[in-house]
Amino acid sequence: MVVRSAWALESWLMGSLEQKVAVVTGGASGIGSATASLMAREGARVVVVDIDGEAAALMAARIGGVAVSADVSRVSDWDAVVEAARRLGGPDVVHLNAGVTTGQTDLVLLEDEQYRRIMGVNVDGVVFGVRALLPELETKGGGSIVVTSSLAGLFAFSVDPVYTLTKHAVVGLVRALAPGLAEKRITINAICPAIVDTPLIDGEVRDAMGSSTVPLITPGAVAEAVLAAATGTGSGQAIVVQAGRDPLAYHFRGVPGPRGG
Repeated sequence: MVVRSAWALESWLMGSLEQKVAVVTGGASGIGSATASLMAREGARVVVVDIDGEAAALMAARIGGVAVSADVSRVSDWDAVVEAARRLGGPDVVHLNAGVTTGQTDLVLLEDEQYRRIMGVNVDGVVFGVRALLPELETKGGGSIVVTSSLAGLFAFSVDPVYTLTKHAVVGLVRALAPGLAEKRITINAICPAIVDTPLIDGEVRDAMGSSTVPLITPGAVAEAVLAAATGTGSGQAIVVQAGRDPLAYHFRGVPGPRGG
């Protein structure tokens, strides 16, 4: 059994993953593999989705799940994900986690291919994933969606401005979708970790952040926050995960209103 923080334990008491079906994108490495493993240990049958089909198969075999080789940025690839989840009984939990970086600080030097790739995976992959799996969750009578954003979705991360753009985008999407999904008994939340020790962090970013006073977070710590969000009742949250601290829902200040005439 996983040891959980007080915040996570409070959320965990709201639900369980026993006999549930989970879909995890980017599930063959990093945060995705940590989440898939944790959910499997907690009783879920997991659909491991990854662009690397061989790695997905190895991960699925390790946890007793089902592998799907898919590029989340391609609409057509989502059919196989939906079908795999249906074969297990339909999804109850969805973790849209697949993500990439550009590694480019200077926007002038950003190549079109870099831009299209990161928008395709980080933004389209979330939009297409919600669109494909939302009807399946509705069929089950409800469920939960958790999107991997980043602390870069809440502040100006100048090391990779376009990565920052994509992570702000998914936080906005989560917050905008939450009220409507509540009527369908579906929660949606964004997980916003600081720098996580995964293969996604290339040498330049690792040097830029690892040499500072900001410690790297383990994928396992992020996975626990994902699990808590997936089994809790909160929705529309951007949950910050920092090393050495309990996960915390970020407080958004209200927008200033118009002055009276």
